[in-house]
Amino acid sequence: MTIQIVIAGTDTDVGKTVFAAGLMRALDGCYWKPVQAGLDGETDSEIVCRLSALQADRILPEAYRLTMPASPHLAAERDGVAIDAARLKPPRAERPLVIELAGGLAVPLSRQLLQVDLLARWKLPVILCASTRLGTINHSLLSIEALKRRAIPILGIAFIGGENADSQSAICAMGGVKHLGRLPHLEPLTPDALAKAFAVSFNVADILGLGASGP
Repeated sequence: MTIQIVIAGTDTDVGKTVFAAGLMRALDGCYWKPVQAGLDGETDSEIVCRLSALQADRILPEAYRLTMPASPHLAAERDGVAIDAARLKPPRAERPLVIELAGGLAVPLSRQLLQVDLLARWKLPVILCASTRLGTINHSLLSIEALKRRAIPILGIAFIGGENADSQSAICAMGGVKHLGRLPHLEPLTPDALAKAFAVSFNVADILGLGASGP
């Protein structure tokens, strides 16, 4: 069966799109963003295509492309669209599939459906991306609790940003999850720089061989 991995964030703007691009390239895989809210400038799919330096056909089309840069439930309402969970079934891919969610786990896709509820239906393994900035312990532990309460498998947590050893170790110990590595902020952020940093920061074989419980 083809590998399918969900990339979720503890909040918005934690760096999960960059992480997804790095993982996609490391796996030589494909990428799918179920819902894109906001079409001005580069979309997440376009960013991943650029940073992964892989062929454009590795980027699978979004199920929903919404105009407004806002929570998907509101963006859909503004576009006169009703997001149907049945359309958010992960597509078939011949290569490993990296699926990136929009923002945090409790982001509403509609007035009745949160992203984490969608994950509970999929039961696919999740990598949780967390910033190392102040507040990450609270956001991370609440996200881990939300996943575990719904029996969603957690491959581990990937930190993004500067070194924050105490917060990183506290989250993994208290949350009972695996520390997968830390991706530093890169300047300049280029495909080659990302590929090199990802290879140093993460062991893909280790990620794929992890269980769903315990650090």
